[in-house]
Amino acid sequence: MLKVEKLNAGYGPVNILWDISFTLNDGEIVAILGSNGAGKTTMVRAITGMVKPTSGSVIFNGEEICKKSSRFILDAGIVQVPEGRQLFTEMTVLENLQMGAFNKETKEHFNENLEKCYKWFPKLKERAKQAAGTLSGGEQQMVAVARALIGMPKLLILDEPSLGLAPNIVDDILNVAKTLARETNISVLLVEQDITKALATADRGYVIENGRVALEGSAKDLSTNEHVKKAYLGI
Repeated sequence: MLKVEKLNAGYGPVNILWDISFTLNDGEIVAILGSNGAGKTTMVRAITGMVKPTSGSVIFNGEEICKKSSRFILDAGIVQVPEGRQLFTEMTVLENLQMGAFNKETKEHFNENLEKCYKWFPKLKERAKQAAGTLSGGEQQMVAVARALIGMPKLLILDEPSLGLAPNIVDDILNVAKTLARETNISVLLVEQDITKALATADRGYVIENGRVALEGSAKDLSTNEHVKKAYLGI
């Protein structure tokens, strides 16, 4: 599905990522873990074409996408739920969801995918005609996730989904991610600071420190790793 090899990227003369390598298989949830400033968001931007890597490779379904446009990458099936949600706050919930149907295929399947989203997040159907900016933070995150799912992703990237949300709301969103992976074979790249919740959701994980992969392993192994426990779990 996704293979990142020796990815280097940054902003201008400042390099942020150093030889980042990881893999993600079909129907798998992989967590990218690390503290704020570790390079996680830069990595996501490099994968989605928003930042052009200085070297390295990003292969998605057998095709090199490292130098492709963001639109090409989106059409290929990589859809991101951005950090901070980035909704159109003056538009209604439904109008925001309609923005997720960005090409002919997703527009043709919009109504059936909308009903699926309403089943995953029933509150959105109740709030369909309400301005997105008037929703709670948790409800806005639901809109952001649903908008991404309207785009019919093969790979769903969740960038810091727990940021500023109550634990029960985070659990609801991560449970949807689990369901998608298990029942529809969508792959999920979970980029998260909350290591406890991320490892409870993911199959495998990679810990990024100072722009480099410091650790990798199964979610179970990472949750019992002494470095992870001391540095991130406070144990």
